[in-house]
Amino acid sequence: MVEVVAAEDTRVTRVLLRHVGSSAQTISAHAHNQARACEAVLAHLQAGRAVALVSDAGTPAISDPGNAIVAAAHEAGFAVTPIPGPTAVATLLSAAGLSDGPFLFEGFLPARPKVRDERLARVAAAARAAGAVLVLYEAPHRIAATLAALAAQFGPERRIAVGRELTKAYEEVFRGTAAQAVDWLTAKPERVRGEFVVAIDRAPGDPDGPEPRTTGHAAWIDDHDRLLIRLLEDLPPSRAVKLAQELTGAPHRDLYARTLALRAGAGTEDDERDEADTNDSDPADADTRGAGGADDAPAADGDVR
Repeated sequence: MVEVVAAEDTRVTRVLLRHVGSSAQTISAHAHNQARACEAVLAHLQAGRAVALVSDAGTPAISDPGNAIVAAAHEAGFAVTPIPGPTAVATLLSAAGLSDGPFLFEGFLPARPKVRDERLARVAAAARAAGAVLVLYEAPHRIAATLAALAAQFGPERRIAVGRELTKAYEEVFRGTAAQAVDWLTAKPERVRGEFVVAIDRAPGDPDGPEPRTTGHAAWIDDHDRLLIRLLEDLPPSRAVKLAQELTGAPHRDLYARTLALRAGAGTEDDERDEADTNDSDPADADTRGAGGADDAPAADGDVR
């Protein structure tokens, strides 16, 4: 019987424990207190207590906290028993209907647009070399910019799938092109909430995948970006896209995706100093997690802080 539960957010986990009638003690174990959490977990194990490790909306150590605790338990000679749990990667891929074969899981891209785009180009090349579907996680406040970046990197016609709030009350799965994904997200304001997982398919007809950007597509982007940048200096986005479409004959959704990408790059420059350049999950990114860290909550009896 588990006597102690190390939880990403003790407030969330206590709700579940009460529901199942468990009186297990909870201790905080999130991304910002891993050293202290390791010490607490090892102390309980050395005292002969069984400890469970859980995260809020996924599986520990898969783009969630927990890897340091698992490693510490192994190094201290304790047995670690895995229990299969939810993971958005497998959940989305099972419902996406994308290409069979391997997939490459990146997790969260960096927050800064320039660093994000550089990292995206590298993982896109790695996925192509492996003939793999690429899978990413994204936070709600960055999902629009990331979808626009995907349309720019892979081309607006690349097939992708987007999972939102998987296994939860407001679950949605989108499957279509990169450009259509941008339209889907912006069609309902409430969609820009919750937790997202995105899968980018291999290019059709090429099991190994083509270069993420062909020479022709890169030239298309450069030409249209110059026009859009000039128009956006004097016009709102909707009018800039409409006029660019009239001048070039390019598809509206492609120009719209490029406009979002350009605005995302320009609009976040002032925020870059405050964003952490990391691939790790931020507990504050998810709607289901508290606005503060788990340590912000008042400690209940029995909590180890």
